[in-house]
Amino acid sequence: MRATMRDVASRAGVSPKTVSNVINGVVFVRPATRERVEQAMAELDYVPNFSARSLRNGRSGVLALALPNLNTQYSAETISAFVEVAHARGWAIQIEETGAEPQREFELLSRARAHLVDGLILNPITLEDSVIAEVRGLPPLVLIGEVEQSLVDLVGVDSRDSARDMTRHLIDRGNQRIAVVGSPVGHFQTATARQRAEGYRDALREAGLPTDAALEIGCPDWTSAAAASAFSAYLDGGGEVPDAVFCFTDTMALGVLNELWARGHRVPGDVRVAGFDNTIDSPYMTPPLTTVAFDRRELARFAIERLEQRIADVTLEPARIRVPYEIVTRESTRP
Repeated sequence: MRATMRDVASRAGVSPKTVSNVINGVVFVRPATRERVEQAMAELDYVPNFSARSLRNGRSGVLALALPNLNTQYSAETISAFVEVAHARGWAIQIEETGAEPQREFELLSRARAHLVDGLILNPITLEDSVIAEVRGLPPLVLIGEVEQSLVDLVGVDSRDSARDMTRHLIDRGNQRIAVVGSPVGHFQTATARQRAEGYRDALREAGLPTDAALEIGCPDWTSAAAASAFSAYLDGGGEVPDAVFCFTDTMALGVLNELWARGHRVPGDVRVAGFDNTIDSPYMTPPLTTVAFDRRELARFAIERLEQRIADVTLEPARIRVPYEIVTRESTRP
């Protein structure tokens, strides 16, 4: 027979009301208690009754998650984390791709305002390319990523601080000529690129090292192929091989590693290479990649919990929630 909320409560040693609070997310539940409830739900294969809940509270039981580009390893891992967390909390997730197009964002906001979804988690690449500053009467909405604003809730890693720490990591290993791949260029002026470039420059200034615009290699598309092409163009244009390369994503780091290998440069013997995101493949690159790591399940949990609070009370003041990060050191930057 299908497990009930009472079965979950009995397994977790809590009341059915506590199970309901964990599922609905509108009342604070201590982390240890929440973990016991979620474990019991998983063990019993408990599936909340969305139809019954919708009839009771007039909601759809669906949240929408919109990312600018679904065709990346980072996006795939992020989607997986959000789906797992959402399902554990009794939500269904609708996945969308905005392509950084304001019209797509507007359509999603309209869908949320029409109550076709209960709330929206959006990852705009810039505030300028987003419609959130133009739409009045925003529905329950949480942003993830780096777009700094005071209009709605924001959940994400501090890209400036984490990029500064990664650059310090490279400086501490004796590197002075450090290049970055993914720096803002042309029309590709994303909030992520700007903040990570600022963190890189912060670390250079703190160490008394000069900034060099030639070492900030722009990449119009954050893919392995685009990064390899951009780094190749830098070298072919007379650029000296740097001491280290900090790529603003692990995906771009893969392209740079390949380009260095093709030209006969050893990593880390000749050049150290670091990335960002700690994607699932980064420990298996050649050599294993040093990177900025953060828990995408924590990102998902923080974002969904905040959206649940926003759904329950749309008058809440916008919050800024930071996800912890760490530098994971692997062979690509070993001494």
